[in-house]
Amino acid sequence: MTIKIAVADLQQFSSTLLQAADVPKSEADIVAENLVSSNQRGHDSHGVVRLTEYVEQLRTGELVTGVELVTVSESPSILATDAKFGFGMVQAVKLIDRLLPKGREQGIACGTMQNCGHVGRLGEWVERVAKAGLAGLMAVNDNGVLQCVAPPGGTQPRISTNPIAIAVPTGNQPLVLDISTSAVANGKLLIKHKADEPCPPGWLLDANGNPTTDPAVRFRDPRGTILPMGGEQSYKGFGIGLLFDVLVGGLSGGFCPPAKKSASLTNNVLFVIWNPERFVGSRHFLGEADRLIEYVRSVRCKPGVDKIRLSGDRSSQTMQQRLAEGIPLDKGTWKALVDLADELSVDFPVITGS
Repeated sequence: MTIKIAVADLQQFSSTLLQAADVPKSEADIVAENLVSSNQRGHDSHGVVRLTEYVEQLRTGELVTGVELVTVSESPSILATDAKFGFGMVQAVKLIDRLLPKGREQGIACGTMQNCGHVGRLGEWVERVAKAGLAGLMAVNDNGVLQCVAPPGGTQPRISTNPIAIAVPTGNQPLVLDISTSAVANGKLLIKHKADEPCPPGWLLDANGNPTTDPAVRFRDPRGTILPMGGEQSYKGFGIGLLFDVLVGGLSGGFCPPAKKSASLTNNVLFVIWNPERFVGSRHFLGEADRLIEYVRSVRCKPGVDKIRLSGDRSSQTMQQRLAEGIPLDKGTWKALVDLADELSVDFPVITGS
C-alpha cells in the first residue's frame, strides 16, 4: 500500500506534529519544510520518516528547542559554533546567515557546528548558498557515536556514512552534488526496514562480512555494516569518509570514532563558502560552469539513453512530479506517523491510497 499526501498538507501535518511535541511554531515550520522538501525531491531517507526519531529525542533531551547558536571562536573568515543540541535545520539556517557576509567580504569563509541535531539533507544547505551566488561545501559526521561502515577487508563498523555536498552557482539553476561516502545513506536502510523490504545487493554486509539484502542487520546486534562508496574493496570511498571524519570532528570540536562514553549522537558540521567575485570574478566562474555543463550534456548518448542527466536532474524532475501528484509514503512510514499523531492527538491530513 502507498499513501499519497499533497506537499502543502504533509508540510502542515509535520509542523503540527512537532508543535504538539512542544516545538515552537517558528522552528517546527523550518524543520517540516526541510523534511518535506527532501520527500518532494525523492530523498525519502531524509524526509518525514525522521519525525518519530526527532520527537523521541525531544523527550530524552537529545534535542532542545529555543537555543542560540553560540560562538566558540570567530575571525573575519572563520566561525566555530556550538549548536547546543538545537534542531540541525534551525541552526544550519543561522550558520549560513552568518557565513554569507563573511564569504562575500573575505572571498572565502569556513564555519563549524558541534552538538548539532540532525541537519537533514545537505544539498538543501549548499544549494541555498549557491542561489546567493557563492559556492559551498558541507560535510557532516556523527560525533563518533554512530558507526556504520567497516574498512575494506573488515567486518566491524568504524566510521559513519559521513555525507558531503557541494553546490556551485551557474547561469541557470545551481549544480548540486549530495552524496554519502558509503554505498547508501543510513536513512535509506531505515526506510527499507520500516517497509519490511529487502535492500538491493551491494549495500550491506552482515556481522560476519557476508553480503546481505536484509536491512535489519543494521538495527540488531551484532551489527552488520554498510559498504563504502564504490564497493567492498573501495579504499577511495572509505578514504574520503575517513578524511572528512577527521576534518569535521577535528575542526568543529566534536569527536571522531571512537567517541567518549559521554558523547551524544549529534551531527558535527563543516561548511566552506567561496565567493567567485573575490577571485577572478563571477562572470568568468558562471561562464565556465555553463560551458562545461553544455559540453557534458552534448555527448552522444548510448542506445536506450534519451539524454545526459547530471546531479540534481532526477530530484528536480521528482520534485515537479510530486508537487502535482502528492508525496508517496510507504506503509511503514505512514504507520509510524499515524501512531505519532494518535499519541499527540493530531488530526490526519487528506490522503489518497493505492
